[in-house]
Amino acid sequence: MSLQISKQNGIFYLDGRINSKTLKSFKTYFKYNLSQSKKIIINIDNVLEIDRSGVDAIYNFIKKAITKQKIFSVIGHGSKDIYDCIK
Repeated sequence: MSLQISKQNGIFYLDGRINSKTLKSFKTYFKYNLSQSKKIIINIDNVLEIDRSGVDAIYNFIKKAITKQKIFSVIGHGSKDIYDCIK
């Protein structure tokens, strides 16, 4: 399954998998959006899988957002697990 991204009310909704197969498009999409916005919120309620490369990508976006005084946050079922894994 691929990764689909939609945006509603300022929140990006992810549906599918964030893994090595979808990572390039995930990174390209959010690299562009982070450069255009002060705040990125992604909802992972419909994400079926996030592998280590996906967690690393999210972590790198959070770090980049902090250095640029922007916000990159993850909400939804499983978001606590991601933040625990990053720590």
